[in-house]
Amino acid sequence: MTSAAVPELTAVTILVAFTGVFLICFMKGAFGGGFAIVGIPLLSMVMDPVTAGGLLAPLFVAMDLYALRYWKPSTWSKQDLVLLLPGLVTGIGFGYLLFRFLDHRAIAIVMAAVTLIFVGLWFVGGGKVTIRPRSSPKAISAGLASGITTMVAHSGGPPLAMYLLPLGLSKEVYAGTTSMFFTVGNATKAVPWLLLVKPAGNDWILMAACLLAIPTGVWLGWRLHGKLDQRQLYRACYGLLVVTAMKLLWDGVSGYLG
Repeated sequence: MTSAAVPELTAVTILVAFTGVFLICFMKGAFGGGFAIVGIPLLSMVMDPVTAGGLLAPLFVAMDLYALRYWKPSTWSKQDLVLLLPGLVTGIGFGYLLFRFLDHRAIAIVMAAVTLIFVGLWFVGGGKVTIRPRSSPKAISAGLASGITTMVAHSGGPPLAMYLLPLGLSKEVYAGTTSMFFTVGNATKAVPWLLLVKPAGNDWILMAACLLAIPTGVWLGWRLHGKLDQRQLYRACYGLLVVTAMKLLWDGVSGYLG
């Protein structure tokens, strides 16, 4: 168990943390989730990444519960969730052990490489989604990989996207399934994260302030989702995968160089 380095509670800290949480909520509303790592660099400006992870863990649960207002059961691909969720929960357990005992930097680099290869194949194919049938082994692998990376680096989106995008789901079902997947994942990993990093003092005040970002952030993201057509949404997802992969690659490589 690690004691969190309590950030100094200044106006700048609150503003930066609020903006980071707002961005994550916006992604949740627009794409169903899975791109939390896009907002983490902002939080890392005012606190160390591990403290940011502990701060975000309970906030993710609040985001997910609020997002259920928009991503209702009618938007979930239940047959895919049945295949994905057991691997997700198992992966979070493995991720907890990896977080404590193995090198996070190597995990980040491998996940970044796999993601960039996946996006590269899509680009070589002319930016078209090749529809592939469901596969239980692929779903289990995707759930497992997502569980590990969401626990280690709040970056479980790429493995899930690599499974869901080739299914050619409607944009609503893609986002709704992603949202429900991470609702389960974030609820599962909240306790392990709070065991690893015990929030204290100002952390709880900062969490309370960031809660105010959730309703507007999710709603604005959901409004954007409604304006995007199927192709635009899929292109945006692939673009965000590149951003996520580059961030993971930077974290991993800079960790070794530093």
